[in-house]
Amino acid sequence: DLNGYLMYPKVFLDYMGRHKAYGPVRALPTRTFFYGMIPGEEITAEIDPGKQLEIRLQAVGETTDDGEVRVFFELNGQPRVIRVPNRAIKAKTAAKPKAVEGNAGHIGAPMPGSIASVTVVVGQKVNAGDLLLTIEAMKMETGIHADRSAVVKALYVQPGSQIDAKDLLVELE
Repeated sequence: DLNGYLMYPKVFLDYMGRHKAYGPVRALPTRTFFYGMIPGEEITAEIDPGKQLEIRLQAVGETTDDGEVRVFFELNGQPRVIRVPNRAIKAKTAAKPKAVEGNAGHIGAPMPGSIASVTVVVGQKVNAGDLLLTIEAMKMETGIHADRSAVVKALYVQPGSQIDAKDLLVELE
């Protein structure tokens, strides 16, 4: 690794970034890494000495409005389904902004779910502990409260909105 970094620092840092994000991709066959799999294709990936995964791609679903596609495959004979971004097609809806960690004005979603109610409006003054909105997930509601006195600068959701963890919900001044 040191020699690779010394000879090709940018390439090595790109590789390590991909490794951190996607894990040990060197276990994939080269053709699969660059071009992906086609339905019905089966590959073997050795993740550790003596530990192999048999992966068979069953089908790829339609792309949704948010640019994701459902991928149906078998992993060691067990059926699995995952949602992945379809990089070939741009999403029809804009990506939702994420709360910036360390920004005291950003209030992010603690979990995925849907917005059950919003109890504030832009420009409203709130005090510490005031209810801002409620999130519904798995038939349970969670209240999101202001952590300090502030003014609501922006709302990024409305009742019924689907959210993912860390989506920006409210911005305070």
